[in-house]
Amino acid sequence: MLKYLIQKEFLQIRRNSFLPRLIILFPIMMMCVMPWVMNQEVKNIRVDVVDNDRSTLSRQLVHSIEASNYFIFNGQKPTYEAALKDIEKMDADVVMVIPQHFSRDIVRKRNPQVLIAANAVNGTKGSIGATYLSQIVTIKVSPSAERMQSKVSSLFLYNKHLNYKVFMIPALFAIVMMLMCGFLPTLNIVGEKEAGTIEQINVTPVPKWAFILAKLIPYWTIALFVIVVCLVLSWLIYDITCQGPLWIVFVLSMLLALFWSSFGLVISNYSDTMQQAIFVMWFFVVCMLLLSGLFTPTRSMPHAAYLTTYINPMHYFVDAIRTVFVRGGGLNNVAHQIVALLAIGMIMGAWAVRSYKKRL
Repeated sequence: MLKYLIQKEFLQIRRNSFLPRLIILFPIMMMCVMPWVMNQEVKNIRVDVVDNDRSTLSRQLVHSIEASNYFIFNGQKPTYEAALKDIEKMDADVVMVIPQHFSRDIVRKRNPQVLIAANAVNGTKGSIGATYLSQIVTIKVSPSAERMQSKVSSLFLYNKHLNYKVFMIPALFAIVMMLMCGFLPTLNIVGEKEAGTIEQINVTPVPKWAFILAKLIPYWTIALFVIVVCLVLSWLIYDITCQGPLWIVFVLSMLLALFWSSFGLVISNYSDTMQQAIFVMWFFVVCMLLLSGLFTPTRSMPHAAYLTTYINPMHYFVDAIRTVFVRGGGLNNVAHQIVALLAIGMIMGAWAVRSYKKRL
């Protein structure tokens, strides 16, 4: 009985002209485009400079800003008010004002006051841009700071080239799995309700557990296919490979697929229309994604928001997949994440069976 139900699900997917193309093209597009776009490194900061000193040292400071890969030099402005107008028109991000007697004060061992005004509408860009610029100014003003900096040795572990793609590609696995194994099951049962075919299943002696399991297995297969595509593209395009045991990546992916497919069926069981199911699913997807630590560290969240990570399967998956994929961790390093994902997935699977009603 279960065999024929699974066969029915695969036939429905194959006969849909859109779904097979989506299953193939979506992970390819995500892996080819998103690692280049999802880069939180701050670059191309537009800088206006007001040089009131016009000395050799102040020109050297301006040239240091021009040579930096992080800044776009907008040019020198005659006054601070003129530079501020560029910020008001969003033509500049940071203004640096070099005071009069800048060079003379440095020669006399004084500390000249350099003004850095940053547009903080985008708080991240404003604060990081001002920090970059202040580091350049500090090195020019205080040569001892440059000597001290040369004595500090930095060792970057696991990602020594600070390649942001190494950090984001495992996160893309989570996003692809969430969208493919979450939304497709959500639209499954509710789609049969709207088409009226669910009534034909309800009058048969098919047990609820067999019906729900037949709905879940195809999406686990899709999850397996998607994760293989993502791993292959990560290797071919970016030369980024898993540093830890590859089988743990598959285990984590299947556990996440168990949760999302079960969760999608739970929403589908309680929904009467596709529109209702999509909006409910989107609500939970956005909340779980933003609270998972995928983009920002969970320790930076308020304490009340951080407590939600204990019941968020996306947090466990993102934490574990980065531990295995980037750091090369083994089973001992991600054991508690695997247990948590298994527990949450089993609870959600039992809920999916329990919530399915054979009588409408």
